[in-house]
Amino acid sequence: MIRIQNKILTCLAALALLAAATAYAGESADEIKQRIGSGNPVAGKTMSSLCQGCHGELGVSLDELIPSLAGQYASYISTQLRSYQSGARTHQIMNAMAMTINDAELANIAAFFASQKKMQGNGSGDNPVAKNLFLKGDAKRGIPSCTSCHGTNGKGKAPNIPTYPVIGGQHKGYLSVQLTHLRNSERSDSQGGVMNKIAKSLTDAEIEALSVYLSGL
Repeated sequence: MIRIQNKILTCLAALALLAAATAYAGESADEIKQRIGSGNPVAGKTMSSLCQGCHGELGVSLDELIPSLAGQYASYISTQLRSYQSGARTHQIMNAMAMTINDAELANIAAFFASQKKMQGNGSGDNPVAKNLFLKGDAKRGIPSCTSCHGTNGKGKAPNIPTYPVIGGQHKGYLSVQLTHLRNSERSDSQGGVMNKIAKSLTDAEIEALSVYLSGL
């Protein structure tokens, strides 16, 4: 019986992947499969019911301070949940929620959100300061371009490397808070502390400009 159920879930997952590849123009089935990882998005939809209460039914949060997860790399989502489990990241609700999820459940939940169409901004955040930092960085201050890690339009670059998340189209409020936390070392879970180093060089005005710009992508 269990084997039959697993086969059904596998078939449903394959159909979901095919539907996603058809619906999401510009993305191949292989790209979506890489983003989803080893989890089962069909099983993850049910397992993520509590997550959907805050992050949205399809991973698009309605709260500026709660991140959208739609189209985020499953590997990044999993890494962040493990950071909450270990205490490397702190949030009253997320630390408690993370402790209730095992590795198999986490893989499926992450796969469900990763299988959704990538979060999209409204294109209203364009400004020269942020655009220059995003595309070129600032070599004098040791700030690389955002695109070098986060890819074109901030939609991600390396699905097999959980260090570099999708940030284009993410909520302005969430981005601003996280960049500020990174600058103040209130969050220090980026690989090698790279984001802490970058954020420390950013002014309040630049963080605000980047948050607006990125949220519009």
